[in-house]
Amino acid sequence: MAFSGKAIIVKLSYRYGVDAVTVIMYRMLFALPFFMAMAWWASLQPHALAHPLSRRDMLAISGLGFLGYYLASFLDFLGLQTVSAGLERLIIYLNPPLVMLLSALVYKNRIQPQRALAMGISYAGVLLVFAHEVSFSGAGVVLGSVLVLASALAYAFYLMFSGEMVKRIGALRLVGLASMVACLCYLLQFVILKPLSSALVQPQVLWLGLLNATVCTVAPVVFIMLGIERIGAALTAQVGMVGPMSTISLGVLVLGEPVNMWIVLGTVLVLSGVYMASQSGEKTWT
Repeated sequence: MAFSGKAIIVKLSYRYGVDAVTVIMYRMLFALPFFMAMAWWASLQPHALAHPLSRRDMLAISGLGFLGYYLASFLDFLGLQTVSAGLERLIIYLNPPLVMLLSALVYKNRIQPQRALAMGISYAGVLLVFAHEVSFSGAGVVLGSVLVLASALAYAFYLMFSGEMVKRIGALRLVGLASMVACLCYLLQFVILKPLSSALVQPQVLWLGLLNATVCTVAPVVFIMLGIERIGAALTAQVGMVGPMSTISLGVLVLGEPVNMWIVLGTVLVLSGVYMASQSGEKTWT
């Protein structure tokens, strides 16, 4: 639910006349000290002391940080300028089937018939909500949806390529260091693309940025790792199905976004497809 709240906070920030570059800069600026502390603490653990990072490891971490935490997030923030928070969360929730497709293409993994059916159901749900929004909002929704889908694809690549790194250096150290790389990319991007005067924003944007960094970025990363440690990745993923529903509910309550039977039906299809796929227990989906 905390992860899902990110879209709500971003949409609220846009109401104060700021753009995606500024909003995401403040999010990562406030999150940077937490990720630095996370990486430092992880580096003191016995596993980290026994496996120091090589130059190749640092290059791989930098690439994963750019792909999974910089590029994916930036495309997502751009897309949120023109699509609703609910549609954004449904598209992002297509990550598991995207990972499955990429694994089939890159590693020649066979797609089980149940997985193919589940993937089709999930995509049908997103297309249903997408068609509904296009009919009311026009071409802007098409561009925004493409950007959010590209974000999901970038993060799917990150998930696919990060498996070996997690085993070698540990999840906490990878998340901390890769996120630090992303934070530095965002700060550099802001300096290059925007005049420094753009950093002068209304206080509400700063408070929303701080809330986004702590409650919707750092906290859920820690909560998910603690959850996986206690109940396993598969069950954690299934519990995470509450995400799209919480985003849609918050979008209605906080942003005043409309909800109707098309959105409800699309959400049910997406969640049903993800749930069907999770039952086979293949780790790619978790």
